[in-house]
Amino acid sequence: PSGSKDGRHLDDFLDKNHIPHRLIESESEHGRAICDRLHLASRDLPALITANGMPLRRPSLREVARVAGLLRTPTSDDEIEIFCDVVIVGAGPAGLGAAVYAASEGLRTIVLESYAPGGQAGSSSLIENFFGFPTGISGGDLTYGAQLQAYRFGAKFSTPSQALRLSFHDGEYRASVQAEGCNATLKAKCVIIASGAEYNRLEAEGREEFEGAGVYYAATAREAKLCREATVIVAGGGNSAGQAAMFLAETAKKVIVVIRGKGLSQTMSSYLSRRVETKSNIELLPYTQIKKLIGGKALESVELENSQTHARRTVETPAVFSMIGAKPCTAWLPPEIAVDEKGFIKSGPAVADLPVWTRLGRSPSPLETSMPGIFAAGDVRSGSVKRCAAAVGEGGTAIEGVHQVLGTYS
Repeated sequence: PSGSKDGRHLDDFLDKNHIPHRLIESESEHGRAICDRLHLASRDLPALITANGMPLRRPSLREVARVAGLLRTPTSDDEIEIFCDVVIVGAGPAGLGAAVYAASEGLRTIVLESYAPGGQAGSSSLIENFFGFPTGISGGDLTYGAQLQAYRFGAKFSTPSQALRLSFHDGEYRASVQAEGCNATLKAKCVIIASGAEYNRLEAEGREEFEGAGVYYAATAREAKLCREATVIVAGGGNSAGQAAMFLAETAKKVIVVIRGKGLSQTMSSYLSRRVETKSNIELLPYTQIKKLIGGKALESVELENSQTHARRTVETPAVFSMIGAKPCTAWLPPEIAVDEKGFIKSGPAVADLPVWTRLGRSPSPLETSMPGIFAAGDVRSGSVKRCAAAVGEGGTAIEGVHQVLGTYS
């Protein structure tokens, strides 16, 4: 039905996984005809109609993934363990970079992705400073191409497969990874943790009520259609927020960028901040926070507050795009993996003084964690440069470390 959060979530999942599909509103003439023919009541919606005409009533993402061929669990039902050279957790730029390099060099490679390949970069409408694309490229196109490249070299992907546990033991296959929906335990000689980070949620009254119905964490063509010729709000001062603002400004009547600080120069690339600040239909509101979201079934307006004057202002808008910093996806990791005070994974020199390296008689490679053979790459790693190209490079660097570890078994 129109405005359904579950329906939009399903549409988003299929879209970000590049599965061809068509969204049909149940209230439309065509939608009512389909519901009548397949005996679908409102309690059955959203429904997914498969290629053979069979409906899936209120399907879970795992059911959708299985029908779409995404959930390629690399085991048969009766297998207990599967062995590989490297398990890569996360298919953002770092994980995809690692997958391309690993598979192209003949390593048995399994990639686990919890939602859709691309990570935060996959939601960027236009990345203009990535090497080799003078006119820019969308994050979705860039990362989808990388996924196809890794496929071609033999990497195996499973989506959605959330990593649940990482454990260690002696022997050549030193790490075990258990993932949601995977019947077998994955046994790996090395693991690359590229699970990334996720955007922080808005700390505003009414946020939960409007997530997926006015509050979004990505700005793609699908979201842009929902706010054409409207006033929209982007919260955040980083590159992702700037890219979203510039993209939305092409179709929205007005884009209001709210930031907690003074300006963009400290948090956004200079080329992008200049464009945001000079775009005629973008308004920048410094020292401003979103305090309240208001509406019925969907978002209708927001209440903003200036943190210095405490003056409040109500803005009518159908959409808020939240890009206000991120937290690392490391809650699933065991205590053996050292993290910093913010939860990002320590690696290289930051863990070099641990006794394990003295016992091994070597130093950790630059991206190796506190556990030998376990690497961190991309946004999840402490001290990493939070840029797409840097993450891809870290994926390749991690594979160099993997080769060094595998060489000890020769």
